[in-house]
Amino acid sequence: MTVIGWAQILLYCAIIVAITPILGGYMTRVFNGERTFLSPLLRPIEIGIYKIAGVDERREQNWVVYTIAVLLFHVGGFVLLYVLCRAQGYLPFNPAGQTAVEQGLSLNTAISFITNTNWQNYGGESTMSYLVQMFGLTHQNYLSAATGIVLAMALIRGFTRHSVRTVGNFWVDVTRCTLYILLPICIPYALFLVWQGIPQTLGPYVDATTLEGAKQTIAVGPVASQIAIKMLGTNGGGFFNANAAHPFENPTALSDFVQIISIFAIGAALTNVFGRMVGNQRQGWAIFAIMGILFVVGVFFCYWAEAHGNDALNALGLTGGNMEGKEVRFGIVGSALFAVITTAASCGAVNAMHDAFTALGGMIPLINMELGEVIIGGVGAGMYGMLLFVIVSIFVAGLMVGRTPEYVGKKIEAKEVKMAMLAILVLPLMYLGWTAVAMQVPSAVASMNNPGPHGFTEVLYAYTSQTANNGSAFAGLNGNTLFYNLTGAVAMFVGRFWVIIPKMAIAGSLAAKKSIPASSGTFPTTGGLFVGLVIGVIVIIGGLTFFPALALGPIVEQLAQNAGTLFSSN
Repeated sequence: MTVIGWAQILLYCAIIVAITPILGGYMTRVFNGERTFLSPLLRPIEIGIYKIAGVDERREQNWVVYTIAVLLFHVGGFVLLYVLCRAQGYLPFNPAGQTAVEQGLSLNTAISFITNTNWQNYGGESTMSYLVQMFGLTHQNYLSAATGIVLAMALIRGFTRHSVRTVGNFWVDVTRCTLYILLPICIPYALFLVWQGIPQTLGPYVDATTLEGAKQTIAVGPVASQIAIKMLGTNGGGFFNANAAHPFENPTALSDFVQIISIFAIGAALTNVFGRMVGNQRQGWAIFAIMGILFVVGVFFCYWAEAHGNDALNALGLTGGNMEGKEVRFGIVGSALFAVITTAASCGAVNAMHDAFTALGGMIPLINMELGEVIIGGVGAGMYGMLLFVIVSIFVAGLMVGRTPEYVGKKIEAKEVKMAMLAILVLPLMYLGWTAVAMQVPSAVASMNNPGPHGFTEVLYAYTSQTANNGSAFAGLNGNTLFYNLTGAVAMFVGRFWVIIPKMAIAGSLAAKKSIPASSGTFPTTGGLFVGLVIGVIVIIGGLTFFPALALGPIVEQLAQNAGTLFSSN
């Protein structure tokens, strides 16, 4: 570890802290329907969209109708993307002549992108046409990101409203989110990426002659527009197979730094939105502190593990840290920081191969996802995931002091706690359940490129990433098989929608309750005690749930390495 490395990490943290209240204030005005500096330009477009769609922006929905609207919206997105994948051989903007995507892979891809997972069992430049990349994948990147954000807003309204049955209007929320937040950021962002060297063209792939005289085809396309929303919307689905390690997706140290800032920007800002809407910004900063502490601890251990490297190689004099699978232009600190950020948020973009990380270095991204990706998390999903843990923590605090638990003026009762636990526990059911099944299926085991505990970690990482709607991969597992395509699709679907439904039930229940004033017996939720309690609950639930699986994978791999036992790849 170096001083320059830590300076880069501290600069990143400082920028995120600085932009959080700025973007949070703007987002609050957007979702409250207030006038913003973009209103003169965008308000007529917004009204036109409502007229075409037949939406009354003044009519709000209860939590059941809001949830049904979300589900129907995603059914339409699934059908559209599946048809595009299957029919791409007959569609325009296909200069490389890509043929129809296989049925199982089309199913997996469609589920992946509507759930904001963006898991890719394919190489983008060798599988998808320009039209599918633009109208299919990039289109869903916007809408799945907007959906996550507005679902967080619905839960926040549950805390801020009292004695009402409505939590907003999904169609209005998703329109405003896309029109006023995502597009205004992504348009200049894409232009910045073009300036940095990322292609944005509909021209054909370029044929080049190498210095040795060989012929090489260089894939290009409408890349920058997809990368902008891929990062800002914590989608992670890359245009190229190598994702953000590819020089046409992430060409410079500056583009890398801006991309990791954009991954956290909206998720961090939502904590400030929460504080503003409940009338006390300190509430938002307390949640930000919980996320921030868990993030910094993860960065420290991952950076330390990668900087320390492999003891077996260090003994041979090959010191200097673990550079395997990393781009020289990013180095160890840039790769470790990116890995922790992309798994703390449900982004899934990678600028290094996680499969090549040390055992402990690769364990940190895995833990980030297993905790439910509440450390900033995906846009919206991280916020409502953290609020589920807050509900459980407040219930625990209430048990300790013998009072009815309450949070920001709302009593937390049995219904909210049961729904929160249901949403939290459904995730390990997918993480661990499908991993156990895969270990018993010969064809699934054959897809592992490494034996022993590292191979087990590859499978555990795959199902954790898909269920957590992250989408990053250890890059050591052949996931494009019928078994992994189908089981992965189930994991992604459950990981998204089986969390959304109980979460929305909580929003509806809280909105219907009266707000109660704080009293001398109210547990304070803006200080260090509250922050420590929530962190403790998250760590304890995570440890009790996932430690046995981690012990079979990265922990035993590290212990074996310490004992001098190494595992060769197949």
